[in-house]
Amino acid sequence: MILYINCCARQESRTHRLAKAVLQKLGGEYTELKLYKENLRPLDSKSLNRRTELIERGDYSDKMFDYAKQFASADTIVISAPYWDLSFPAPLKTYIENIYVTGIVSAYNEKGMPVGLCGANELYYVTTAGGPYDPTFSYGYIESLAKNFFGIAQTRLVKAEMLDIDGNNAEKILNREIKNWT
Repeated sequence: MILYINCCARQESRTHRLAKAVLQKLGGEYTELKLYKENLRPLDSKSLNRRTELIERGDYSDKMFDYAKQFASADTIVISAPYWDLSFPAPLKTYIENIYVTGIVSAYNEKGMPVGLCGANELYYVTTAGGPYDPTFSYGYIESLAKNFFGIAQTRLVKAEMLDIDGNNAEKILNREIKNWT
């Protein structure tokens, strides 16, 4: 199953357009999770304590674990998130906070080292940027989680940048990147 995590706020999102080209190239059906339409909340004291209690009991039947189970069971993951303020939009961080469940997406071995439990073979991170793109706090963060904690060895950055620089033709740049995938 391909899981498409859509973190694009705008209906006419350039990032979503690029992600659709990636999804088309990957082929097959996919499940789309529109983060701006989901009822995701950051963990607070109450939800964190409840989650910790359930994890300690080994009880993953609560609805709060559904996103983590979906993520862990995907064969391929595509994340689309525009480059905002040197990172990605807050709903993606909230989603990550909600899926990072020990016993579902990762575990720790006897030496305290993380062991990924996700079934995905690859993760694609799709983004667009109005100016130059620095992956440090967006793709770099996701890549590190995927490889070091989730057990997803293959990650790929798909980007279109410099879209809003005076004199640049945003449609031409975006279409060139889309064409790479069609």
